[in-house]
Amino acid sequence: MDSAARRSRGGLLEGLYKVIMRRNSVYVSFIIAGAFLGERAVDYGVHKLWEYNNVGKRYEDIPVLGQRQSEE
Repeated sequence: MDSAARRSRGGLLEGLYKVIMRRNSVYVSFIIAGAFLGERAVDYGVHKLWEYNNVGKRYEDIPVLGQRQSEE
């Protein structure tokens, strides 16, 4: 088998594995970036879910909050 045929047999996952796992610095960078992006995605999703479930109950939704009645 020639080298081109061997390379094409590997598949996408094997190629990705070789790119990420070839050097420890690339692997650690991939893990840190994945953790950061995953945390941001979860934070955004939970925030939107919380806002959706609490519409009308939030501080921003109360129109007269902070306004005092005039005492005349």
